Amino acid sequence: MPSTPSVEPSSLVRPNGWRRALAAVGLLGVAASQLACSSLGDKLPGVTSIVTPYKIDIQQGNIITQEMVDQLRPGMTKRQVTFVMGTPLVRDPFNQDRWDYVYSYQPGGGVRGQERITMYFENDLLVNFTGDFRPGEGTTADSAPATTTDAEDAPAASAAPAASNS
Repeated sequence: MPSTPSVEPSSLVRPNGWRRALAAVGLLGVAASQLACSSLGDKLPGVTSIVTPYKIDIQQGNIITQEMVDQLRPGMTKRQVTFVMGTPLVRDPFNQDRWDYVYSYQPGGGVRGQERITMYFENDLLVNFTGDFRPGEGTTADSAPATTTDAEDAPAASAAPAASNS
């Protein structure tokens, strides 16, 4: 009868080098998970001054410029004001004669700034506006002609001089 070689249990166990490497990897994994669950700034204060997350600029509302405000004239229709300023951010459902334009801007991680302007209408015509912008020099209702933005008004204006010349 042939004899089977005997296998000693100690030969099935990994060498000591593998045990140490496995223990080191496990210890490193526990340390990394502890560091990840806490604030990096508490553990490594120098790193947070070098590595910071990107913070985006946040813009909300209607962009309002001084050039837009300079185009506003008392007596403009709501449609003309919408053409110049855009659709208002806030239309009061209880007072259809008040439109609010609001623009806020916050640079990434910076201080938030806000600009606003409120339009007041009577009989669908602009009467007054208040807010962070003021009309520029020479933009009174007397000094500048009212502009028309309605498509149906443009052909009538161009046809009127042709009729008067004949």
